[in-house]
Amino acid sequence: MRITKITVENFCSIERVELNVNRFNVLAGQNNHGKTNLFEAVEWFYNGSGNIDDIRFKHELDREVTVEIEYSDVQAGIEAVINEGTKAKFAKFADGRDVLRVKRASSDVSKRLLWDEGKGEWTQKNFAGFDKAFNDCVPRLQYVSTRTSLTEVSKWGKKTPIGEMLSGVLTAILEGSQRYRDFKETFDELFTNEQSEVRQQLDQLAGKVKIHLGRQFPECNKVGFGVKPPLFEELLKSFETSIDDGIETSAEEKGDGMQRALMLAILKTYSDHRRDSDELGKRFLFLIDEAELHLHPTAQRQLKLALMDLVKNGDQVFINTHSSVLVTDEDNDQTLWRVEKVDGATGIKKIEGRDKPELVYELLGGSPADLLFPRNFLVVEGASEDIFLGHVVRRFYADKPQTKVIRAEGDHSRQERTMNALSVAFAPLAHTPVYRDRLVVLCDQPSTGRQRDFNAFMDAYKEFVARGQFVVSPAHSLEEGYPEPWRKTGDEVRAMQSRDKTTLAGEVGQKITKEQFEKEMSHVFGALTSSWEKAHS
Repeated sequence: MRITKITVENFCSIERVELNVNRFNVLAGQNNHGKTNLFEAVEWFYNGSGNIDDIRFKHELDREVTVEIEYSDVQAGIEAVINEGTKAKFAKFADGRDVLRVKRASSDVSKRLLWDEGKGEWTQKNFAGFDKAFNDCVPRLQYVSTRTSLTEVSKWGKKTPIGEMLSGVLTAILEGSQRYRDFKETFDELFTNEQSEVRQQLDQLAGKVKIHLGRQFPECNKVGFGVKPPLFEELLKSFETSIDDGIETSAEEKGDGMQRALMLAILKTYSDHRRDSDELGKRFLFLIDEAELHLHPTAQRQLKLALMDLVKNGDQVFINTHSSVLVTDEDNDQTLWRVEKVDGATGIKKIEGRDKPELVYELLGGSPADLLFPRNFLVVEGASEDIFLGHVVRRFYADKPQTKVIRAEGDHSRQERTMNALSVAFAPLAHTPVYRDRLVVLCDQPSTGRQRDFNAFMDAYKEFVARGQFVVSPAHSLEEGYPEPWRKTGDEVRAMQSRDKTTLAGEVGQKITKEQFEKEMSHVFGALTSSWEKAHS
């Protein structure tokens, strides 16, 4: 069973949002735009706790707060329940339906409502006494807020993840252990058997205490001292989590990043443990606030891969983030959401592939100059162009907008360039909205044998041609377009090795004058000028 739709109305900064969610959901946006409010709305749906007037949209008392969740794969969820009583209750309630819509509303926070498809209305029918069974069957909520500490999940407690795991594992081991049964028998012989020395000594002491107590309370007939078998839960209260990362210390002594990572690792293990051993056999719903908190970008990517493993095992994950690292990778089970507040109201919009680079751009800070991003791209044929232009720009145009030169091939040694290779190289930039209208492409004049492929290539990018983003050289190669004394003929170029071409490019770039470049290589200068004019301001 998993959530397929969430609808929230009038909860904190959310006036209304409706999300058709995936198995793995990433919510990204700036601070104070309402990402956490969605998580808190789901938490409120689960437990109904809190002062309702504090969470109403804009604190307007006449607004009704509602959180509706649609669950799918209900029948599979019922089948996973091991407890027959709970399974029977839920099966009766579901009545054969594989999709359930359930809502909690501020008008009666104590009860959740079920959508009756036949009547077309919300109803409390079948909910009397059912709330606990319902909670037992839906995915278990595990909300990791920014305030959640390692102690809350790694210290002993009857309801903490560590506590439940250790108790379950220990109980299973002891119930089947002959050594434990032998221990209990020995304990009884030493401490509880009437013939044991300990028992006799305790009874003697108790008798003496009874004499003194009886002087004040004559009605007292007996005082007894007993020794109970050790409770392993009591022993576990003193356990400590330690980590050896070169130096073994308690987990609380490690850095924030290690503690955060350990906390999430424990929760993931808890998910596996519950799925394998819990009689309810249900899945988890993880809500992780600022999943990247305290984590290096490399650790962030590893965390995402680990969370994706949970999804593959049947759990459902929601994370909110300011990290571009957690946004960039894609998966069929993942949906990306942009969270943005406008006029005090939080909106949550699904991000499609073409809009994704814009979101990454924002998460990185929004200003190419501040982030050392180029203001624009100039795509060229290969290494020679890159080397030549690098020298020219550094010598003459250091004050111009930063333009990143991209080699179409991406391979310094491979000189045979086909239009197919160009198409592959240019495609990522061509479909990147941030630079879509800005990048400039400098192409060599195609030879007769390549003309058809070149025409097909240009036809595939008609809109770029129309916007003047393609500049075609009058020469078939960079070397044939150099000023004298560096200019080469076609035959000379074909006889040159790759290293010869790059060496020549460096020489020309270092020796050419600004006047020579602008007048005798006007097409290259024109491409540079166009990239500067189109650059981000």
